[in-house]
Amino acid sequence: MTTKKIKHAGRFGAGYGKRIRIKLNEVESKQRKKQECPLCKGTLKREAQGIWKCKKCLKKIAGGTYTFK
Repeated sequence: MTTKKIKHAGRFGAGYGKRIRIKLNEVESKQRKKQECPLCKGTLKREAQGIWKCKKCLKKIAGGTYTFK
C-alpha cells in the first residue's frame, strides 16, 4: 500500500526514519521510469541488478544498477 505523501516507502513504518524513506523514493522513482535501448530505441526493463532487457529487440545489456545510464 502506498500513500500520497510517502509513495514507495509506504511499506516501511516510522521506525526506518524519514531520510531513509526519502532516499528510497528517489532511487525507486528513477528505477521505475522507462529507459531507452541504445540499439533500437525500444524500452528497457530491469531484470536484475545491472542487467537490462529490451522489450523490442530482446537483447540483454549490462548497465547501471538502478538506471541504465
